[in-house]
Amino acid sequence: MAILIGFAVISKVPATLHTPLMSGANSIHGIVLVGAMIIAATAHDSVGYLLALVAVAFATMNVVGGYVVTDRMLQMFRKRPSPPASSSDRTEG
Repeated sequence: MAILIGFAVISKVPATLHTPLMSGANSIHGIVLVGAMIIAATAHDSVGYLLALVAVAFATMNVVGGYVVTDRMLQMFRKRPSPPASSSDRTEG
């Protein structure tokens, strides 16, 4: 059900707002990383430390992956430089 609601909400967002929406989601993912670090600080045994380490690793991958996706999306909107005209394309007159 969450997938259907998420798809319905995102499909109504204009294309020009998808990049800011992704950047906002990245800040929320940062909060997940902070939560994982708080869990690591309160762990008292080796199992707790291991789970906290896994949580921090996954949260870090989530944040970094979000910024990589946002960067790739922004590259799609950049203008590509036009290739220089080669000498064979020129007509002599």
